[in-house]
Amino acid sequence: MLYWAVVCLVIAIVAGILGFGGIAGTAAGFAKILFFIFLVLLVVSLVFNTLKGRGPKL
Repeated sequence: MLYWAVVCLVIAIVAGILGFGGIAGTAAGFAKILFFIFLVLLVVSLVFNTLKGRGPKL
């Protein structure tokens, strides 16, 4: 998911440089949404992994 957020960000930057403001704004907004979804899933994953309480096998 982070990959797609970066791809959308690159598309937004290229579109902004070329003067396509509407497309750049839409791609940047989409990248921002994907990035925040990625952050939420990362935090949820870390919390569940911590609550699971398994330590490394020695």
